[in-house]
This record gives sequence, C-alpha cells and structure tokens, in this order.
Amino acid sequence: MKKKVFNALGLMTGTSIDGIDLSLIKSDGIAEFTSILNNFYEFDNNLRVKIIGLRDQLNSIEDLKKYSSDLSKLDREITLFYARIINNFFKNQNHDIDFVGLHGQTIFHDAEKKISLQLGDGKLLSQLTQKIIISNFRQNDIDNGGQGAPLVPIFHRLISNIINKKFMTNYPMNIVNIGGISNVTKIIDEKISSYENFKAYDIGPGSCLIDEWVRKNSNRKFDDNGEFARAGQVNDLIFNQAVENFSNTSYDKSLDIKNYDISFARGLSLEDGCATITKFTAFLIAEGLRMVSNQDNLISKINILCGGGRKNQSLIDYLKFFLQDSSFKFTDIDEYELDGDYIESQAFGYLSIRSFLNLPISFPHTTRCKSPTLGGKINKNF
Repeated sequence: MKKKVFNALGLMTGTSIDGIDLSLIKSDGIAEFTSILNNFYEFDNNLRVKIIGLRDQLNSIEDLKKYSSDLSKLDREITLFYARIINNFFKNQNHDIDFVGLHGQTIFHDAEKKISLQLGDGKLLSQLTQKIIISNFRQNDIDNGGQGAPLVPIFHRLISNIINKKFMTNYPMNIVNIGGISNVTKIIDEKISSYENFKAYDIGPGSCLIDEWVRKNSNRKFDDNGEFARAGQVNDLIFNQAVENFSNTSYDKSLDIKNYDISFARGLSLEDGCATITKFTAFLIAEGLRMVSNQDNLISKINILCGGGRKNQSLIDYLKFFLQDSSFKFTDIDEYELDGDYIESQAFGYLSIRSFLNLPISFPHTTRCKSPTLGGKINKNF
C-alpha cells in the first residue's frame, strides 16, 4: 500500500537571529522527500534587537519568572510576524499544505533543568493563519531524558539516502551543519528503516561567536565570507589560552550560545578578533569531527557541509587546516543539488509530518533520550 504524501511548510529561526527560513516540502515522513520552494524573511531591526536583548537577560529559571511579562509580549510579537509571513506566502503562492512545522525562536535552553523555550505561539498562529500548526518539538525529548537537540538528524539520514542513490556516494558519511551551533550526523549505512544506523552530536560553536563579535564591534551582522577574519591576524597567545580553557570532554550534551563567550578576545581589533575567534571555532569543530569520524572504527571520509557557516571561507579554511593530517573530504551540500541554506527549515516540515503520523523524531543515539521519542504539539485553532 502506497504511503500518503503530505505538503508541509517548515519554519526555522536559529541562534543567529537574522530572520526566518521558510521551506515548502512534499514527503511521506519516511523515505520520500521533494523540495518545492524556499524563502528567507529578514527580521526587522527592532524585533531582532528585542530578541537578542531579552535572550541575553535569561540565564536561569528565576530570570524566566522575572521577565515573564516581556516574554509574553515578545512571544506575541514574533507570532504576529510569523503570521504575516505565512499569510503573505499563501497570498502569492498557489499551494495547498497539510501542516506548518514551527520550530520557533529559541530564547532559553537548559536540558538539565528540563526547559527549552521557543518563542512562537502555535495556538495563536493557527488562529491567525487558519492552518494546522505543529510546534514545541523539543519538550517530549527532554522529558524522556534527552537533550532536546539536535532534532534534524532523522532528516539528515533521509537526505543522505537520497544523495547515496543519486550520486553513488559511500557510507559512512557525516552531514555537518554549521549554524549558530555546529552539529554532525554520522550515517553508517543506507538502511532507512533502522533507528540504530545514525548518531548525532552538538560539537561546538558555529557562527554564534563570530556573529556576536561582529555585532559588538561593527555595524555589520556577520562576517560575510570570512572577510574580516581574512584581513586580521590570529593572536596565538589568546587562541592557545582559549583552547586550554575550553575543551569538550564529552559530546553527550546539547550546546547553546551561552555555553561560550567572546571575552577572551577583549581588546583585539575587529579583524584580529574575528581571525582569532574564527580559528578557535574551527578548532572545536575539528575536534568534534575527529571524535565522530573515528567512532566505532568507522571512518567517515565524506563530510557534507550545510548551514550558513559553510559560506565563511575563513572558517572552512581553518577547519581544513586542523584536519589536514586526516583523510577528510569536505563537500558543500549544494553540490548534491540540495540548498544548504534551508536544510533545517525543510527538516521541520518533515518533522511536522512525522509528528502527525506519530513517528519518533528523536532517538537515544541523537539526543540521548531513553527511547525513540515522539515530538511536536498539534495546534488547530480555527
């Protein structure tokens, strides 16, 4: 019996807080996937400043209580922004959809305290758009002993299967997402029916430290193509101290931007700070990739890059430098006819379908949850 194929809209806003990625996909929630279209909607500067400002104030459960009124106001404001995007999308496109997968804007994440808070009210958004909204993808995983992240690996496994069939690639392979935080999914073989053949880890910062440095030291939002880093000089003393002070002894925990800070670069120029922070970021990513690649004596020679950080050439050059003694091969996912800017938004469209079908979205080998876990809350408020 042929499985039903659904149309789903996926919305993703990451730690860079630059805007919203929107993807329309077609999938059965298992092995079929087609990308229909992708769009990016930039936050207006006022909303962006509000999100960053409030996120920076939230460091504990007590802060969540202290700023509860501000959280409620901002939650509504960002929900209205989502609604305008979705309604304008349907005004200009002739596509029927079954669900909207809303990741929301993460504002606070602490898996140890069993809290992961994303802005975006699924119930209100359903009312405003007259669409079924599936949201709150992380909480079930956290309640089941997981870290609440990363959630995209089940989708990484699907697209690895598509890449393998179309381009005759070899397993095992790594799909490396360099977003605000970097994570990697290692897919061991092509078995789409197994939940045991892929593993995932948060492995370090991605663009978050570089973006923060640029925001605080210029009127730019990010280091476009790594130009600032390329113009600067690495301060080796500061770089070595940063490496000594921060090293991952375990990759079993989810990571958040607040696990890191840029204070070690204080006093450096814009360009030298960018160069030093970029090299530090690449070092941590490289260490994580070594661990994952050599795991179980199954070396992943193929490393497929996605996420905005793949466009920072200085970061990628440093990453290759730190792994030059290995057999690593890096490939941009765009070379496999997939758009590396929209993998995560496509993933949340896919996860919304799995949620509707009561299929698990997180697994012991991806988030450290106790057992394969369902996720997502279905909101129909019309």
